[in-house]
Amino acid sequence: MYDPFYLLVLIASLVLGLGTQAYINRQYSKYMKIPISSGFTGAQAARRMLDANGLGGIPIQAVAGKLVDNFNPKTGVISLSEDVFNSYSVSATAIACHECGHAIQHASGYAPVRIRTAIFPVVSVVSNLWIVVLMIGAMLAIVELIWAAVIMYAIVLLFQLVTLPVEFNASSRAIAFIGMSGYLPDPELQGARRVLRAAALTYVAGALVSLLNLLRFINMANRRR
Repeated sequence: MYDPFYLLVLIASLVLGLGTQAYINRQYSKYMKIPISSGFTGAQAARRMLDANGLGGIPIQAVAGKLVDNFNPKTGVISLSEDVFNSYSVSATAIACHECGHAIQHASGYAPVRIRTAIFPVVSVVSNLWIVVLMIGAMLAIVELIWAAVIMYAIVLLFQLVTLPVEFNASSRAIAFIGMSGYLPDPELQGARRVLRAAALTYVAGALVSLLNLLRFINMANRRR
C-alpha cells in the first residue's frame, strides 16, 4: 500500500542531510584558513578555557579524523581532531572551545545533560530495537508491535531533542569565553559563531528528519487498525 509520507521523508532526509553537511564543510573549511590574532592553537585555546573554569585536570588529546571532536564524560577526556588540535584558525578555536563547553556542562550539572544521561541507557537499547519490532509488526500485521516501535522511536527522538539545548549551550559558552577573553576580534568572533551555527544545524536537521519519520510510523499504525 502506498505510503504518502515515505517520499516526503526520503526527500527531506536527502535535502537536510546533504544540505547541512555541505554547509558545515563549507564554513569549517572557510574559517580553517583564517588564522586567529592571538596565535593560539585549538588545543591551547581549549586549555585556557578549561583552566579558567577550574577544570585544569581534564586532558586534551589529538585524534585522527575530521570533525570527530568530542568530550567523553566517562573518561573525562577532550579529543580534538589533529587539524583542530594543531591549527591556529578561527574554526579550530570555535570547535575546541565548544567541546570545553560540554566538559563545563558536565562539571556544573547542566540540567539537559543530566536528562540526556538518564535516558541514554534506554535509548541505546531502543535505537537498535525499534526497526526490528517495526518490521515484524508490519510483516505480521500486528498493530500492537507497530505502536511499540513508534514508542521506541519517540524515545530516540526525545533524546535528539534534549541534545539540541546541550549543543546550543556548549556553543554559547564557547562564544562567551572567546569574546570575554579577547582571543578573537569581532570579525573573527563572527566567523566562530558561523562555524558553530553550522555544526548545530546538523543536529536540528537530524531531529526534523526523525520527527517526520515518527509521523510516518504513526500514520502506518493508524492505517493498520
